[in-house]
Amino acid sequence: MARYNYLVTKRTPIVKASFPVIDAHNHLWGNWQADRVVRTMDEVGVAAYCDVTGSVLIEFAGGGYRIKPGDIDGFIENCSAKFPGRFYCFTMAGFAHPADKPLFTDHKRFVADCITVLNEHVGKGAKGLKVLKELGLHYRDSSGNLINCNDDRLAPIWEEAGRLKIPVLIHQADPAGFFEPVTPENEHYESLVKYPSWSFADKKFPRKIDLLKRRDDLVRKHPGTVFILPHFANYAENIQYVSDLLDECPNAYIDFSARLDEFGRQPYTSREFFIKHQDRIIFGSDMPANIETSVEMYRTYFRFLETFDESFYSPDYDGTFDRARWPICGIGLPEEVLRKIYYENILKIIPSLRSVINLTLK
Repeated sequence: MARYNYLVTKRTPIVKASFPVIDAHNHLWGNWQADRVVRTMDEVGVAAYCDVTGSVLIEFAGGGYRIKPGDIDGFIENCSAKFPGRFYCFTMAGFAHPADKPLFTDHKRFVADCITVLNEHVGKGAKGLKVLKELGLHYRDSSGNLINCNDDRLAPIWEEAGRLKIPVLIHQADPAGFFEPVTPENEHYESLVKYPSWSFADKKFPRKIDLLKRRDDLVRKHPGTVFILPHFANYAENIQYVSDLLDECPNAYIDFSARLDEFGRQPYTSREFFIKHQDRIIFGSDMPANIETSVEMYRTYFRFLETFDESFYSPDYDGTFDRARWPICGIGLPEEVLRKIYYENILKIIPSLRSVINLTLK
């Protein structure tokens, strides 16, 4: 439940971002309500929107989501063709697979098929490869063994992404509380009650730090492939860890989608990080852009980045403001840093976007 905040503080009125924004991490889930999304984008100044799961259908059910096979042509027909210059997508290629079934029985065939689909989808316009958290947490081989992201059997896929010059957006781990017992003392208790499938407290799951170490090993093993590590590299509770990783791995970038709450409560350290790593950070929200609170969601992101406003609340993981964990403070980034984060860095990673999206530069 949302708490009242009785402080009298400055509220900077932000209607649109200071520069055109590319939301480089979001989803349509095969829902194709692109018209509603575009209305939100126009209202807040989002020039382009990436559906990172453009080749799959995802249904929310049972306290989480279920992946279903999809068709990238659906995205093309309903989004990029209907609204030219506003949408682009990533593909999941062979990783759009039910979590309760073996990912493969023959790893060589799986890899070959995945690479074939990846090339086909890139030929149709996909701009990257997206891998959900199921890899490393759920996916197993035919022998029942958990498949880690740095499994050498998968290495040709990451190398092919590098050859195609497309980034790999790979989700590994989650907030620290998701790996701890679901009790009222857990700072993510309400989220885990609402979405019980997000709990990985059961010891059958790897620990958070093990998932991160395997991901970091993957990034190091493939220096010719660009990896985008979403959600502040999924370690916003430890900004120094992420900073060290970016220092070590020039092929790693991060987005900060769905983590305003985590680093918004440590604004001094966050500001230092954003300025230091201004060339390695990509804007993404990973929250619905087709619901009543979507405009406020985006404006809260902009308020955090552009102002020094104090003690305001970030949206919940589902893009609503029904519940507040704790207040956050803005970090007032300089214009040259904002420009890089809002659009320049993703254009650096994916130069071909310049010819695909409508971007009136300031």
